Amino acid sequence: MPDETAELLLRENEPAIPAVKVPALPSVKDSGLPAVKDGLEILCGPLLNYKGMQIVGSKVPIWHGSVLIVAKPGSSSPSLNLQYIGVQSRTSQSGFPLPNDLGERDNVREGSTPNPPDPYHASEVSGVKLYSDPVKAFWRFSIDLALQDHEARWQYTLTNIESSGSEPGTLHSRTFFVPSAFQSMRIMFHSCNGFSAGTDEDEWSGPALWNDALRIHAQNPFHAMIGGGDQIYNDGVRVEGPLKAWTDIGNPKKRKAFPFDEELRAACDAFYFSNYVNWFSKEPFRSANSQIPQINIWDDHDTIDGYGSYANNFMRCNVFRGIGSISYKYYCLFQLHIPPPTTQKQQYRTFDDEFENTGMPCETFILEHQSEDSSFIIGERPGPYFLEHSRSIYMRLGPSLAFLGVDARTERTRYRVNYPETYDLIFERVRRELSFEGSNCKITHLLLLLGIPIAYPRLNWLENFLTSPVIGPIRFLSKRFGVAGGFFNLFDGQVEILDDLDDHYTARRHRQERKDLMLRLQSLAQDHNVRITILGGDVHLAALGRFYTKPELGLPVEHDHRYMANVISSAIINKPPPQAIADFLARRNKVHHLDHNTHETLMEMFDKGPGGSNRGSRLMMPSRNYAVISVNPLDSVGFNRANGHGVDRGNEPSSIAPQVKRTAKKGHLPLHHGEEGAGTEHPAANGMGEGTLPGGLDVTFRVEVDHRDRTGRTEGYGFSSKSRASTIVGEIT
Repeated sequence: MPDETAELLLRENEPAIPAVKVPALPSVKDSGLPAVKDGLEILCGPLLNYKGMQIVGSKVPIWHGSVLIVAKPGSSSPSLNLQYIGVQSRTSQSGFPLPNDLGERDNVREGSTPNPPDPYHASEVSGVKLYSDPVKAFWRFSIDLALQDHEARWQYTLTNIESSGSEPGTLHSRTFFVPSAFQSMRIMFHSCNGFSAGTDEDEWSGPALWNDALRIHAQNPFHAMIGGGDQIYNDGVRVEGPLKAWTDIGNPKKRKAFPFDEELRAACDAFYFSNYVNWFSKEPFRSANSQIPQINIWDDHDTIDGYGSYANNFMRCNVFRGIGSISYKYYCLFQLHIPPPTTQKQQYRTFDDEFENTGMPCETFILEHQSEDSSFIIGERPGPYFLEHSRSIYMRLGPSLAFLGVDARTERTRYRVNYPETYDLIFERVRRELSFEGSNCKITHLLLLLGIPIAYPRLNWLENFLTSPVIGPIRFLSKRFGVAGGFFNLFDGQVEILDDLDDHYTARRHRQERKDLMLRLQSLAQDHNVRITILGGDVHLAALGRFYTKPELGLPVEHDHRYMANVISSAIINKPPPQAIADFLARRNKVHHLDHNTHETLMEMFDKGPGGSNRGSRLMMPSRNYAVISVNPLDSVGFNRANGHGVDRGNEPSSIAPQVKRTAKKGHLPLHHGEEGAGTEHPAANGMGEGTLPGGLDVTFRVEVDHRDRTGRTEGYGFSSKSRASTIVGEIT
């Protein structure tokens, strides 16, 4: 990146808005913002999202995105000025087909959206109000950009709003990067972006790793960042928030029957909103989410720890359903940039004479009658506890890369992750997309986000113990005399960690659903010659799980539709488990059998500790981390070096039988060339897209060196995943 761009990134690190006292909102005085004159007073933002790519119906591929701000209500309407400001890098001739005249374009959205802006002239985008009540308003600005023959840098500037350090009526400009029509996106993947209740945040240096992410972005820009769940931790609602009194009720029956009246709803609504404003305005996360387009799927902490995995009769209580509705509302607004469901209007009283008594907004606006974003795969029926529809996401990330994020929380119960009909909708959509040949660009890699790891050590023995009759007497002593009080949670009286175990795909209650899902993924990979790489977080450590065809069949990885790597990366903020726990889990790692032909296990990934420190297992890294993902250029068939990097190794020989056979007894050894030498010495370890396999997927774990270092220095660990052979001309020798 040019020096001027790096300086701009540093300039954009504005002071964070101070922590907001719940349930009060940040004031002009508290936030350091100037008095509002003609513009709106901003409370949070700007937040940048990636919304997908339009290929059908336009002569040039169209990049869709959005910017969101939250402001105090006012009479003026904000707008956004969008301007192309430069070429980021040179790219070569392959990828989406482009017409000779880049200015010749079709309308990009059916019936309503204007042509994308001319890349060499500024354009104005009007804000659309998604939601408002007497204390806040959410404004969205939709952006449509035609992809060029080069990676481009764009700038947006918000007008008619007030912010510290800006000229009257304007906000500091932000820049972001859009790939060329020939590039698949460089991705940052993160999860667990917050602290569990009771964590000493100062001891763990707050959100330090976002400093490292911004440093990597300044060297080689990210085109998007995938939030794998727990983008915010709302657990404080029951610790110091409005649910504390409810949590402290000792009698489970009284706690379950506790009413969720309008006063409690108002207090919880204010808590969730204020927590979002505070966290999304905290540096350096604030700078990252205004410059790197986000793609988010939620998980339990976005509502409250373990939501969905407690006992069914308790999950259906008034309070749990109430906070589920509120968290879904703010998830839609802050993370998806869409209005909450209009059914939310039923939660509010609209009579002026009730306002003073209930504290609820007397006037609430929700944008209605909008067509759904084409990236969503919406469940047919509401989840059992949120009472809202799941929203999985499919979108293209370039000529050869696609993304599928499964909403594995909205429909979740202790016994199910998703409805069977939701899986049908998801696979129908993905098969239709992978069958599309109109772009002349075949998708070779599919990133699948499941949130919770699916290739992970089994803990069935622990589940069996914690649900066995031997726990009964201990629970009785805990209730009567407080024995082992911390061993049981305060919600449903079950063992504290049982909700976490029930969340896992490897839990016995989810075992059949997990198997069915993996077999459908294998069929998808085989039918469409696509390499599927699974992303997962949640467990607060880094690891690499893999499914693959059993070695006895002698099937090289480039032909193996069962080969799927599970990139497990978390947490970017929350503290990791102790080294002893990671070592224990690593010892539990075995070669498991999904079915007669499919093995699964972790791979040795971590050749040394970060910064050269001594660590235990090579299979698991209990340090804070995030991942960098990019498609390695395939020079042999004309693919470009997407960002000016890459190692040209030509067409490497396919994996040979001896390499595969030697993993039969020890499944955590490398299975193919891209896994050879995985770790700090691998070409992909620096996160710059310098992997070993033409057309392969480069993955880098960026692991924190010292949690006391507020600059967030990291060590890189890399590996590459092979494409399916039949999708690459000349790959097989």
